[in-house]
Amino acid sequence: MALLKVKFDQKKRVKLAQGLWLMNWLSVLAGVVIFSLGLFLKIELRKRSEVMNNSESHFVPNSLIGVGVLSCVFNSLAGKICYDALDPAKYAKWKPWLKSYLAVCVLFNIVLLLVALCCFLLRGSLESTLAHGLKNGMKYYRDTDTPGRCFMKKTIDMLQIEFKCCGNNGFRDWFEIQWISNRYLDFSSKEVKDRIKSNVDGRYLVDGVPFSCCNPSSPRPCIQYQLTNNSAHYSYDHQTEELNLWVHGCRAALLGYYSSLMNSMGAFTLLVWLFEVTITVGLRYLHTALEGVSNPEDPECESEGWLLEKSVPETWKAFLESLKKLGKSNQVDAEGADAGQAPEAG
Repeated sequence: MALLKVKFDQKKRVKLAQGLWLMNWLSVLAGVVIFSLGLFLKIELRKRSEVMNNSESHFVPNSLIGVGVLSCVFNSLAGKICYDALDPAKYAKWKPWLKSYLAVCVLFNIVLLLVALCCFLLRGSLESTLAHGLKNGMKYYRDTDTPGRCFMKKTIDMLQIEFKCCGNNGFRDWFEIQWISNRYLDFSSKEVKDRIKSNVDGRYLVDGVPFSCCNPSSPRPCIQYQLTNNSAHYSYDHQTEELNLWVHGCRAALLGYYSSLMNSMGAFTLLVWLFEVTITVGLRYLHTALEGVSNPEDPECESEGWLLEKSVPETWKAFLESLKKLGKSNQVDAEGADAGQAPEAG
């Protein structure tokens, strides 16, 4: 017994074809939007690729660009099919391909749903990528004379200013690395020598931060050095002076920015997926309704459209049987090939 059977007359079939034609072209526009969103996200990620550890973060924008292009192609083709469905002569050339096309549409809907879910689920991967990338970027902050790394200081400074953040997890991260180049250190100074000798790795570590960590909302001039020494500054307590520097780390700031972008894109992609599922269901009804016309010479006659020719359990059983037959045929072909090779070996 057919699942969700609906009766159609000529007027209903025409309305269904016209409605699907309009919906398909709206989906083409939605595909253009998804493509544009993926391109925008890819550009935003490339802007800060120096502080990202690998290229895994580009999986989501690449997927959005891909499904956006496929959406434009499939829906423009479906729009043409719906337009030609109003003319029996034109529809005849599409008739042999419609079942295969509907199967491809179902696969596309599955891919679209997976891409939408990836927008929500890849936060953890992005977080680890940012953590390692920012840590390495801070290490190379001082290498202003090293080819290939001379831009890192500007990148980190602009990042901290734009996102109002400091360090990886916080401003104390700068205390653990040497961010001042040896070129600007006076090695004849006793203080510099003592600091380098006191460190096992021979690095010049200070309890200070770059200027880009300074918060312009602070009521006093920015204190960058000797941040943990209260006696070095008048009326200063480093444990309560929260307005002097950006408190939040750049990893959390970047993660929040990119997560909000990806969540918005995922929500929009989910809406497009629901729209695409509706179109696929409508195309199935249009296909079966046109197939069910008993007398092609009488376009006014009624016909029946359905979603599945059999019930869901029967359809699933038939699908499994077709897979078994396909597996057996491949096995027979393999045995035949082995039998043919045996006499040659003899």
